[in-house]
Amino acid sequence: MEAEMLDYRVNTFLAVCEKGSYTRAAEYLRLTQPAVTQHIHFLEEKYGTILFLTKDKKIRLTPEGEKLRAAMITLRDDEALLQERMHRPENSVKELAVGVTLTIGEFVIAKPMAAFIKAHKDYNIRIVITNTRELLEKLKNGEIQIALVEGYFLPEEFESLIYRTERFIPVAAAGRPFFKDPKKLQDLFGERLIVREKGSGTREVLAKGLAARGFDLSDFTEQTEINSIYAIIQLLKENVGISFLYETAARDEIVAGTLREIRLGDFSLYHDFSFIWNRGSIYRKEYMVICSELGC
Repeated sequence: MEAEMLDYRVNTFLAVCEKGSYTRAAEYLRLTQPAVTQHIHFLEEKYGTILFLTKDKKIRLTPEGEKLRAAMITLRDDEALLQERMHRPENSVKELAVGVTLTIGEFVIAKPMAAFIKAHKDYNIRIVITNTRELLEKLKNGEIQIALVEGYFLPEEFESLIYRTERFIPVAAAGRPFFKDPKKLQDLFGERLIVREKGSGTREVLAKGLAARGFDLSDFTEQTEINSIYAIIQLLKENVGISFLYETAARDEIVAGTLREIRLGDFSLYHDFSFIWNRGSIYRKEYMVICSELGC
């Protein structure tokens, strides 16, 4: 009975985290607000710490609350996967949901994933392709089990294995005329920047790369935002502007002579593609084996 009640209290805690309010969590769970408050107090007494702080009628997690949230999300998602597998006949096909970013989905993972699928008839695999921010949320919500991302993530929330390290380069149409032959980053600020949407790992890597050199995305006064690597490449080929892409995404077009790398003296950037999953998962060993077979 205690485990069942704890489940309710954990669900309440996670609902408050998600909704950002005791009132909204109560409405979502169809509980009274005093019941929600009681569940949170129970967990605070159980773990001997304060989980939420209130300021200006807004609540936020304490550092201890953040730790509990991450642990409980992992436990919840592992339990859901465990229940699904326990109700399947022995030696039946297992379900696996894998998330990948657009760059990785379109230019990196197809061949290794094809080899994995052919070698593993014991898995039904669902592949989700979206940006890094959305993949992190899907991991936290249990919608996917592992993800291959090129964006940034919190190591206290996710375990990881580096898949490979990629060059991140400025590119343009091979025949693009520049007013001044670009030698440094500032020489590109007068060009139209074709950039991914907010939440994209590609955009975040560019933003942090610029910030490390004392610049900002806003230094490019003309911008076009689009949530497709393929579309960015097509716009580049039509000589609309310049962009920053992983070399793996631009390589075929560079070899074909339709795009070219813009070589700058003050911009050299490498970034990791990483497999990640919720920290503390009981399926850690299985995920590591899968990542290894996919090329880690």
